[in-house]
Amino acid sequence: MKAHAIRIEQQGGADVLQLQEVEIGSPGPREVLIRQTACGLNFLDVYHRSGAYPLPMPSGIGSEAAGVVEAVGSEVASLRVGDRVAYQGGAPGAYADHRVMSPDRLVKVPDGASNEQAAAVLLKGMTVEYLLNRCVSLQPNDFALMYAAAGGVGLLAGQWAKHLGVRLIGVAAGHEKCERALANGYFAVIDRTREDVLSRVKEITGGKGVPVVFDSIGRATFETSIDSLAPRGVFVSFGATSGPPPPVEASLLQKKGSLYFTRPTLVHYASSPEDYAASAAAVFDLVAKGVLRPSIGQRYPLSEAAQAHRDLEEGRTSGSTILIP
Repeated sequence: MKAHAIRIEQQGGADVLQLQEVEIGSPGPREVLIRQTACGLNFLDVYHRSGAYPLPMPSGIGSEAAGVVEAVGSEVASLRVGDRVAYQGGAPGAYADHRVMSPDRLVKVPDGASNEQAAAVLLKGMTVEYLLNRCVSLQPNDFALMYAAAGGVGLLAGQWAKHLGVRLIGVAAGHEKCERALANGYFAVIDRTREDVLSRVKEITGGKGVPVVFDSIGRATFETSIDSLAPRGVFVSFGATSGPPPPVEASLLQKKGSLYFTRPTLVHYASSPEDYAASAAAVFDLVAKGVLRPSIGQRYPLSEAAQAHRDLEEGRTSGSTILIP
């Protein structure tokens, strides 16, 4: 069987993304065939495309999608033809209209959630789940700081933090994005285009700083993030859209207040089938309860994946972005 998929022959700028017809074969005894109806766009895909994360070439790209099961291998008992499913992670290759996969990473999309919502929420929601629930210990009324508050992860983080009673302070660029973050659960939002982030953090927290900073920006925000922390605070670096933060010396952490530094990744927080299933279930449970409300800010045809990447990298997107095969 053939499928249409975005492939890359070499890593580089957005122009390396090419729509190709590829042979995917038929599902084996322990595989399923999915007709994908929505593919999630994540900054992880940019890292894979650009070379920040090396990949063997040529390669597929994309880490998240949702669709309908069209064929099931003879040894697969957990799924049936017609089931709606979503997945994240595994080998890059989610930007496609059809895909043959092992059922291990597939989760059923619950009633009440569309395939588009599933593709927009699963990877980002599982990221927020481990950040807020397992990476650090946050209690009701604790402060925390989150960059890119109006992005796909950021909006879900605001909703989840409010559910937990955490006072999440967001950082966003411009009035519109700040208002959007506030409407999605943030305790306060700092407009980095006209306000000094560190001064505002100190003002909001009564001069104490925050016990946790969630930083997905990297090099450009590292110093402000470190200085925003209260003594014994935790710097959580979970992305690097401006480039990786500088090497951290132990003496700096001591000097700044006996701080902690961690660089977590979803791969390690969902490495076992049990952890993966539990995290995905937690996300879809909160979607069903209306706590998480996936915000799809942009939709692009699969053929326009390159433009979607450009818009994401240049900060022209808000909320989640999906590609439609």
